[in-house]
Amino acid sequence: MAASAQSARPRPGGPRPDSWYKLPKLSLAAGSVHVMKVLTTAQVLVLARFALMLVEIALVRAHLVRGRYTVKDTLASLGMRAGNYATNIALAGATVAVFTWIYQFRLYDIPMSSPWAWAAIVVLDDLAYYWFHRFSHECRFWWAAHVNHHSSQEYNLSTAIRQPWTGVLVGTWAPWFVLLLIGFPPEMIFLQSGLNLLYQFWIHTEAIRRMPAWFEYLFNTPSHHRVHHASNPRYVDRNYAGIFMVWDRMFGTFVAERDDDPPRYGLIHNIETFNPIKIAFHEWAAMFRDVARARSLRDFAGYVFGPPGWRPDGRGPTAANLRAAAMRDGAEA
Repeated sequence: MAASAQSARPRPGGPRPDSWYKLPKLSLAAGSVHVMKVLTTAQVLVLARFALMLVEIALVRAHLVRGRYTVKDTLASLGMRAGNYATNIALAGATVAVFTWIYQFRLYDIPMSSPWAWAAIVVLDDLAYYWFHRFSHECRFWWAAHVNHHSSQEYNLSTAIRQPWTGVLVGTWAPWFVLLLIGFPPEMIFLQSGLNLLYQFWIHTEAIRRMPAWFEYLFNTPSHHRVHHASNPRYVDRNYAGIFMVWDRMFGTFVAERDDDPPRYGLIHNIETFNPIKIAFHEWAAMFRDVARARSLRDFAGYVFGPPGWRPDGRGPTAANLRAAAMRDGAEA
């Protein structure tokens, strides 16, 4: 983790009684200042993203690159991003407080000044992102927050900004708590998580077909992420990586894009709406309707924490069932 004992000092078991007071940078008041600094940077990034979106729109309209934009869909994505910003700002103080509290129980003191610490968190943050992303597809409770990012039937740079409103509320930060317990400071985690998401912006495009083979093997690319956004049985719930494809290759969730099976973007059952409020909450409403008709504790648990599409009879349109049906149909053909 660090170059010397001073870089990452082991800590005795249990939290220090005075550890809250020794973290002035992460007090609630200082946390608000930190959030405002992040927002200033975010404003610059928003302008840059808008500029890149306009460039892509111009290239698509000129038929110079592959892609598709419609006004209603793009406005829906912008509306989702506005709501995402609003909820994140509203919950920023609570998020900082939770991270600060968990950080008390860290095993090591890892300084932000250590280049080895930054090298480590680039990798470990991406591993945390992989599991967050995978759980967000395989557990309906988290899928209800994440689903809106997949609700567009287009795939372009505006899709990247179609972000959730309820992710923080349902605890999607949980995979990063392990990094706090290891000893990575909250500021470091917030910054690297932001950089990870920033990397992912450019891969939401059809304008780039393939990167060089070595890059495709190591990193997440437009091709790999088109697979992730597709609803084809072959592709659904695959390629969860943020930056490094090693996690998907390691845990058996990698699938390469095939020219004979072009991605069909959107959901298994598309919602056919451009209303940001409906996009943000449609899956929550569907989950509550399912829970209302649950006949047992097993049904309740399945509808809330099972995979999206779960049904008591086991025949629902889950990713596993869709792939199995596609394999049967292929074998019969």
